[in-house]
Amino acid sequence: MRNGMKSLFAGISLLAFGASASAQELTIFWAEWDPANYLQELVNEYEAETGVMVTVETTPWQDFQTKAFTEFNARGSAYDMVVGDSQWLGAASEAGHYVDLTDFFNEHNLNEVMAPATVKYYAEYPANSGKYWAIPAEGDAVGWAYRKDWFEDPKEMEAFKAKYGYDLAPPTTWAQMRDIAEFFHRPDENRYGIAIYTDNSYDGLVMGVENAIFSYGGELGNYETYEVDGIINSEQNVKALEMYRELYDYTPPGWAKTFFVENNQAITENLAAMSMNYFAFFPALVNEASNPNAEVTGFFANPEGPDGDQFAALGGQGISIVSYSENKEEAMKFLEWFIQDDVQKRWAELGGYTAHAKTLESEEFRNATPYNEAFYQTMFKVKDFWATPEYAELLIQMNQRIYPYIVGGEGSAKEALDALAADWKATFEKYNRYE
Repeated sequence: MRNGMKSLFAGISLLAFGASASAQELTIFWAEWDPANYLQELVNEYEAETGVMVTVETTPWQDFQTKAFTEFNARGSAYDMVVGDSQWLGAASEAGHYVDLTDFFNEHNLNEVMAPATVKYYAEYPANSGKYWAIPAEGDAVGWAYRKDWFEDPKEMEAFKAKYGYDLAPPTTWAQMRDIAEFFHRPDENRYGIAIYTDNSYDGLVMGVENAIFSYGGELGNYETYEVDGIINSEQNVKALEMYRELYDYTPPGWAKTFFVENNQAITENLAAMSMNYFAFFPALVNEASNPNAEVTGFFANPEGPDGDQFAALGGQGISIVSYSENKEEAMKFLEWFIQDDVQKRWAELGGYTAHAKTLESEEFRNATPYNEAFYQTMFKVKDFWATPEYAELLIQMNQRIYPYIVGGEGSAKEALDALAADWKATFEKYNRYE
């Protein structure tokens, strides 16, 4: 984490934008993780170009939302910009915490500059409204790591083909992933089939399940009309939840409260053949200092469902200007710099997960790391959770309904999703979402 000492500059000419202004100092608020460190490196280059100091102030993930909204609700000016979660868009825009960036978005044609899915989920609210509140900044989504040495062992390949009738390789469908998880699940050898998200304290489990739901052709609801009955509890979603429950049977022991840390450990500690995780946590898996199996770790995009649908749960964030900032004009100039092609390329080089379409599509980017190709494929096929102001309640309700079924085997998938549909409908009625 970098929290540089703040200092004051005055009377610096902003040559990069051909305009003169009194010197400014900008603060961007984000969670404490490696991408924030990469962003600080990037904005140091902005300071070198313009003389404007930009500090990336961070706080641990568990405090991030609380600290941000405490400052927002107090109409405080501590932060000029925030790299906020996509789920914040509804609450922050409806409460007036974010500057409307629609004109900026359209002026710079960001609908085409950024990957379409990142525009839809990081920037736009309400859904399909053409109103934008953030610039896609840190792209992220769920992908998979796997043990190449286990998959490519000739004896394993022979045994797998004899049992399942097709070649052992990274799965292209959820059905294949289930077969591979079953095949490698060998508790007597302390070897297990798969590691998935199960932590229900925030969004881990829900994000994990979304990978199945979206790839099975399902949706969480109609984000424009708030209709949920018949959608969240659809036949596709029931089958997706049943598949996720089945995969849980092939996880290592004690896997009932796991998220990104444990899922990386499943690879580094020789526990599982495959492991779900956000791409943002894959750099540690190609580093021999943090993964003794780095040379034999591979990556693949979330597989497709039974009807050919292929999507992944969105992570990542957009960068927004805080309405109460005293430096909004300077913040807008920073965003003009940030969206430039060469800056987005540099952002990717430093380790940031760009949402910039041209950079994502370049051969240079796709070949830069062992996981970039899977990331490229994924960022054009992502979907997200509800972004309405009441999203936190919806998240809690989903956790409460699906967790007992997945990790405890209680009831059925249909019962869990029917109950969730009723919960969500009642919540939307409470907030007068239905006309």
